[in-house]
Amino acid sequence: MTHRQIMEALSGLLLGLFVAILSSTVVSNALPRIIADLHGSQSAYTWVVTSTLLATTVSTPIWGKLADLTSKKLLVQLSLVIFILGSAAAGLSQNAGMLIACRVVQGLGAGGLTALAQVILASIIPPRERGRYNGYLGAVMALGTIGGPLLGGVIVDTSWLGWRWCFYVGVPFALAALVVLQRTLRLPLATRDVKVDFLGAVLVAASVSLLLIWVSLAGDNFGWWSGQTVAMVLAAAVLAVLFVLVELRASEPIIPMHFFRNTTLTLSVVASLAVGTAMFGATVFLSQYFQISRGDSPTMAGVMTLPMIIGLVASSTVVGRLITAFGKWKRYLIAGGVLLVAGLALMGSARADTAYGLLAVYMFLIGCGVGMTMQNLVLAVQNTVPMHELGAASSVVAFFRTLGGAIGVSALGAVLASKVSTYMADGLAELGVKASGGGSLPDIRTLPAPIAAVVEDSYGRATGVIFLLAAPIALVALLAILFIKEIPLRTAVGDTGAAQAVEGPERCEPLRAGAAATLDDAAAAGSGQDLPGEPTGEKPRGSR
Repeated sequence: MTHRQIMEALSGLLLGLFVAILSSTVVSNALPRIIADLHGSQSAYTWVVTSTLLATTVSTPIWGKLADLTSKKLLVQLSLVIFILGSAAAGLSQNAGMLIACRVVQGLGAGGLTALAQVILASIIPPRERGRYNGYLGAVMALGTIGGPLLGGVIVDTSWLGWRWCFYVGVPFALAALVVLQRTLRLPLATRDVKVDFLGAVLVAASVSLLLIWVSLAGDNFGWWSGQTVAMVLAAAVLAVLFVLVELRASEPIIPMHFFRNTTLTLSVVASLAVGTAMFGATVFLSQYFQISRGDSPTMAGVMTLPMIIGLVASSTVVGRLITAFGKWKRYLIAGGVLLVAGLALMGSARADTAYGLLAVYMFLIGCGVGMTMQNLVLAVQNTVPMHELGAASSVVAFFRTLGGAIGVSALGAVLASKVSTYMADGLAELGVKASGGGSLPDIRTLPAPIAAVVEDSYGRATGVIFLLAAPIALVALLAILFIKEIPLRTAVGDTGAAQAVEGPERCEPLRAGAAATLDDAAAAGSGQDLPGEPTGEKPRGSR
């Protein structure tokens, strides 16, 4: 396929991914106002984010496995419809609990879009060329991340719209994505029977959910070292063990255990888990920091985070092209890990009165680190697995990244709430004011000046603490990246020979251009891949 043909095939997919990112990020700057209007607490603020991440985490491997068994096009359209329904319902929320439930539905759709975007990209583009298109993927994600907070801030600050339109605004774009997907995306039809390991899915969902509920409630509703803690952690561990046992026996496991004999995949999973924990756990509270600690409006809070997004766009686009041009990828993973650790550590110095110029530099470093690592960890894994396991392998990396994000948001959110409570109680005590036990998120605009100053200082110091905690977690990702062996990128979509040999003592040499073209033709003929302009729907004419 030519570059133009590939871009036409990916246009609807990129639009759908943009809608998912936009609808997720559009509430970020509006969330402090939303939670205040719904009379929610700091815990509710955390769970509005965590619930989406949890649903995304749990559903990602299921979507990935289904992608190996049935129509990828149908699945991505279904996930988009689910996301639309969740977004529309979220706009009707009357309390924080209902909003959290609707965000779960959004997360189920987002899990499909997250997993399937990478899988479909890998199914039509060879690994050697994939860096370039991963750059486009990263740029679209960054565009949604940039536009979402800014648009959400404008909507909240516009009196005749209100925060509910943050959820409605993505619906027209999503409908357009469905139409474009139907017209432009042509993929080979799967012929395998659909056998999904639903027992494994239930067990992993229960284990992860119980762990996150414990992290969210511990230290507030009960002690970190208490009988409830022991019971919940032990139950989560037992469910996790049962999940592994079920996966070992399942004919079509959600997460095939043999994947973890692949050193590249195992190290990439560790790195993705740590990157997700550090990135989501720390950065999700930036909007809250700018609005509560620095007194900015929702719109300005979006503007303030632009350096991080610019760093993400620039690094993912440039590095993607460099990988395609030279075929080397590990050096960029290492550089990204270093920048991420440095940026998070420096953001640990953030306070309510920290100069914005310094914060902008620190956020730019974090954005560059994320842009260099997040997509390229998936690329490293896709380069080492056979074609028929591409969906499951890609979704495993995405699963652990979003799992890390959910854990990070829950854990660091709990730390933030605890530190804010402590700092605020101490500051109010100095003023001779007794701290309120309500726990609702404060509206800084309605507070007297002395109390507002205490609240701003408390949130500023607490935000610095969670960034400091995120830095060593990112260091774990860097250490895992250092041990990943750089395998030459395959130059054909269907080339499984490299995948079979990567764990052996010798590396596979890159394919010659002529051999790559031959393999591309053979793969297209053997898999029944639709060429642009040909009718779809025919069964494959041969087997790979």
